[in-house]
Amino acid sequence: MELVKAELKCIDGGSDIKFMFNPSQLAFEGEVETSENPGARTQKQGKPKVSFSNIKAYKITINNILFDTYEEGDNVVKKYIDNLKKAVEFSSGKERPPVYRFMWGEQMYMKCCFIEKLNYKLTMFLPNGTPVRAVIDSLTLKEADEPKPNQSVAAPKASNKVRQTDNMKSRSKNNRRIR
Repeated sequence: MELVKAELKCIDGGSDIKFMFNPSQLAFEGEVETSENPGARTQKQGKPKVSFSNIKAYKITINNILFDTYEEGDNVVKKYIDNLKKAVEFSSGKERPPVYRFMWGEQMYMKCCFIEKLNYKLTMFLPNGTPVRAVIDSLTLKEADEPKPNQSVAAPKASNKVRQTDNMKSRSKNNRRIR
């Protein structure tokens, strides 16, 4: 059986991120948001009543990802880490980070996600100071909605015409018409 590398496939025009070595484990996190009212209790057992708010986005955390360019003598930051750093930045005029699919062979672990958190360290250097080994201590992927083609995630910007006509007087007129 052929060894297949795990990768983050960019689904909105950015660069794919291929892992040099496959992860040894994936940690999944799902959470239901709740709230408790300290004054409200169940009658039988006296336990606090719990209200269920919503489900938070799933997360996958990958630890100890190794990148090593010692044999080639290449700068590991330029070759591998810079792509990961760009993934946690808002680049190329977008108002959000790049969105990926987390794939490993035929298995899609997350259909649409972004890199929420990146922690890395450089652990080996050439005599001239060039970093040749990096370890990603923690890479957290967070589930997201798929971006629609040619659509920004941010709120649309108001034109000058809308700004000039959107005032308290026009809003009160519109409210009277609606009623």
